[in-house]
Amino acid sequence: MDGRGCVDHTIFGACDRCDMLCILSCGACGVVPCLRSCSRRFGVVHLAGCLWPETVHMPSPRNFFWSHATHLLRRCGRQPDGVSSQRSLYSAAPIADLIAPPLGANFWGIGCSRRHRNLPAMENQVKGMMSGGLDVSDLKNANTVGGGVGDTFGEDAATEEQPFTPWARIVASGLELLRDPRYNKGLAFTEVERDRHYLRGLLPPTVISQELQVERILENVRSYQNPLEKYIALMDLQERNERLFYKVLIDHVEELLPIVYTPVVGEACQKYGNIFRRPHGLYISLKDRGHVLELLKNWPEKNVEVIVVTDGERILGLGDLGLNGMGIPIGKLALYTALGGVRPSSTLPIAIDVGTNNEALLKNPFYIGLRQRRTTGQEYDELLHEFMIACKQAYGEKVLIQFEDFANHNAFRLLQKYATTHLVFNDDIQGTAAVALAGLVAALPITGGTLADHKFLFLGAGEAGTGIAEIIALEVSKQAIRIPMKIRSGLYGTLCCSHQGKITVEEARKAIHLVDSKGLVTKSRYESLQEHKRPYAHEHPPAHDLLSAVKVLKPTVLIGTSGKGGTFTKEVLEEVSSYQDKPIIMALSNPTSQSECTAEEAYKYTKGKCIFASGSPFSPVTYEGKTYVIGQSNNCYIFPGMGLGCTISGAIRVHDDMFLAAAEALAKQINEEHLAKNQLYPAFNEIREISAHIGAAVAAKAYELGLATKLPQPKDLFAYAKSCMYSPNYRQYRKSLLPGATVPRPRL
Repeated sequence: MDGRGCVDHTIFGACDRCDMLCILSCGACGVVPCLRSCSRRFGVVHLAGCLWPETVHMPSPRNFFWSHATHLLRRCGRQPDGVSSQRSLYSAAPIADLIAPPLGANFWGIGCSRRHRNLPAMENQVKGMMSGGLDVSDLKNANTVGGGVGDTFGEDAATEEQPFTPWARIVASGLELLRDPRYNKGLAFTEVERDRHYLRGLLPPTVISQELQVERILENVRSYQNPLEKYIALMDLQERNERLFYKVLIDHVEELLPIVYTPVVGEACQKYGNIFRRPHGLYISLKDRGHVLELLKNWPEKNVEVIVVTDGERILGLGDLGLNGMGIPIGKLALYTALGGVRPSSTLPIAIDVGTNNEALLKNPFYIGLRQRRTTGQEYDELLHEFMIACKQAYGEKVLIQFEDFANHNAFRLLQKYATTHLVFNDDIQGTAAVALAGLVAALPITGGTLADHKFLFLGAGEAGTGIAEIIALEVSKQAIRIPMKIRSGLYGTLCCSHQGKITVEEARKAIHLVDSKGLVTKSRYESLQEHKRPYAHEHPPAHDLLSAVKVLKPTVLIGTSGKGGTFTKEVLEEVSSYQDKPIIMALSNPTSQSECTAEEAYKYTKGKCIFASGSPFSPVTYEGKTYVIGQSNNCYIFPGMGLGCTISGAIRVHDDMFLAAAEALAKQINEEHLAKNQLYPAFNEIREISAHIGAAVAAKAYELGLATKLPQPKDLFAYAKSCMYSPNYRQYRKSLLPGATVPRPRL
């Protein structure tokens, strides 16, 4: 096949695992069959509405394709003796035979190229599928003046009104291989690979290692002064060389994580239309109602395991960014692969466009989304429901769907609606909660006591705030009956529980208080509160601001999820430290500009007393001669491991206990060396190992709860998790050889 083809070409490709050729699509109608011949002796292809027979049974596909291609070469007057593999056979000969029904007596009369075939019946059938008018195949195919090559496939002769087929060769070689980000290795292709895959002359003669490529990329990225330029450079790399992108990101995660994700991704989303280069992921809009399943089928990868979806209404702390919010699913899934080892081919970023209420975007000529006010109510719900159903239809029961950056009024109800019918979670609610809980548990050796000994005050009562509050109450309630006992000995001495008796979730909530935009959440405001805030409405006098609430409640843990920078003021921090020796301060909002306070402010105004963690990265702080390393309470500690755990266990639902298991696994990674620096989270350079631990813990809990489907359960889940993780190292490309194979006449 010469890379362009015509209406009677069938496109073939090779299985990544066994290198066996499989039919990828029909040359006449583009219908993609499902042929899983690499795992069976027999494969069956069914193409509804195609020119093929309704089913084609193919015994021993490897031998079938080999002999079939050889037959076609001979029909074209060429000899296959010098061709050593299926791939080069199909690169040399177009495939015509399989398209003309019925596959009977007429089969052997079919030619192999346009100049040899005599198939008026097939031509008429194909043209009958067209909408009418002159087809480019009817145009004259004479050689050009001066003996040039004729326009065989009508690409240059076609007008804008005349349809032609945009053929692309599927078996990667030559320029197609260099332009495919999944397989491109740039100058790292070896001499042998360049010969085998027709790359000679398409690349400079130098062969360099992947490690040297990493150094070059880093040097280029570091040369940019603007963080957004660094982001664009890395995204361009992802689009042209996937493995090199992940190699760079994995090996230098601490340096590049703030660029690929928060805080730089926030600016990238704000300017997404301006920096848009090529589409990445799927874009589903109101225009696509009734056709969502068809859109999912347009995605080239069929074995999708993890989906991150957003409607762009609440992007980080930046508000409604509409379709510009696509930067978040793309960034999240890059971290699923880099940090959690989930294969990039099994991930799918999706943005659902229902409009935007952001006037600046609606007026921006470069905005890429629908130019209308955001749709709500039944129309919105119907589109989301169609999407959720279509995901199951396209990818099965075990596809993990992560809701990302939905506004509060949709986030809670969508999670509640689909948690029992789909494998789904909301990272803003559950992921943020799990990573925050891990930090709190890690801080207990420093503060003493247990979670039940603390009083919590949240600034912000949205998805993140109430999600963290609920997981804290759940963790406290799941602890065993409390009797005085030693729970840990170490650098900070022996810690003991002081509570006795079982604590219920309702009782645990009484130690948790929320402050929203109208002040302290109390019983007196119960009727006007949103549903997710009501469990935390307690009997207290009203407090109209955070400082008043701190003075009244005297919390030992202060957590910020407000998305408003500078709200942990000097007065608030000084008040907290006035009655508590080791207050826990967690400023979790991001990006950095929206953080409730900086690390330096926290240590300065509490006079070095506090235990501080943040949602955005901060440099270490030195106060009175002691250096504190700032742990970043970043969701990327949790969701990659959660995705890994769900995929390796084949989980069909996400249970709250799986997030508790993830939080506990993360907290266990903190040792005395971390605690000596008040560091509540491990360094990011350890995160792939951490994700394997979390994935194993999540998978173990899924098996325990009866939610796992991959049986039997591996004996060593941690080792199994590590073995399943994606490696960004280059793989060697080979050709499939069949030494000594005979080529019989194909039988159908």
